[in-house]
Amino acid sequence: MLEQIINVERMEHAVSLFGSFDENVRLIESQYSVNILCRGTEIKISGDDEGVLLAVKVVEGLLSLINKGEALNDQNVRYVMTLVNEGSEEKLNSFSNDVICITAKGRPLKAKTLGQKKYVDSIKKNTIALGIGPAGTGKTYLAVAMAVQAFRAHEVNRIILTRPAVEAGEKLGFLPGDLQNKVDPYLRPLYDALFDMLGAENYQRYVERGNIEVAPLAYMRGRTLDDSFIILDEAQNTTSEQMKMFLTRLGFNSKAVITGDVTQIDLPDSRKSGLLEASKVLKNIEGIGIINLSEKDVVRHRLVQDIIKAYDKYYEEGKKQR
Repeated sequence: MLEQIINVERMEHAVSLFGSFDENVRLIESQYSVNILCRGTEIKISGDDEGVLLAVKVVEGLLSLINKGEALNDQNVRYVMTLVNEGSEEKLNSFSNDVICITAKGRPLKAKTLGQKKYVDSIKKNTIALGIGPAGTGKTYLAVAMAVQAFRAHEVNRIILTRPAVEAGEKLGFLPGDLQNKVDPYLRPLYDALFDMLGAENYQRYVERGNIEVAPLAYMRGRTLDDSFIILDEAQNTTSEQMKMFLTRLGFNSKAVITGDVTQIDLPDSRKSGLLEASKVLKNIEGIGIINLSEKDVVRHRLVQDIIKAYDKYYEEGKKQR
């Protein structure tokens, strides 16, 4: 039996660490089979040697996040435990709490994982950034946040959001209404992110002025996009020809972000994904950054991580059997 004591600078930091109804420390106790008690500004951790040592690293990592102004929740507690289990807890020292932008409701938006931070940094640094990763890693949402930040800072004059109009395994048939009504279902995730950042009224005003454009990928052909922040979403469903067409639309003082999940390709007839090809063709070109996110960067419900891991394991076992 080992016992370790951690001193906390301020009582409110201990309150933040424990969380509502001690939910944060219960996660740690369950993971490492330890007991965690708080006495004033002292936190006592007791249990088996290995469990205590790991729990101490998790608590210290969480306290460092609290010192940086982060609010703890189930997601970032589990994320810190994952880093500690991998022996990568020192990476938390490089974690930044820089605000990307402020949403319409006044909520500061930040990168929540190291993978997301690398993704945001890649967008800042490069003219073209590719964000490849599973569902729930914030690829689209962070790209839209970066676009809104650049627009508000007058770095660009327009935000252009596009995605291929490919159905996800279902044939929806002919959709009613005019062109906008027909493409709206495909572009809904982009609308949702923009509404969150700008509010519905501001969004509509910018659309009417031509500052924001949301359109299917087919409408990009033949255009030169200057002074624009362009986001290609669901790029795993582009063909090689479509991807090349999109990449060559880039004009002066523009930036492009391409996002996609190569495990969710919905192209018919097993056609080759333009995103997969581009990630290989463009990897050594200066000014183009390619970031691969993983299930560790998922910021949705914890079950999303478990689902992604389960599918990865299933497909890996299938490859071995073949």
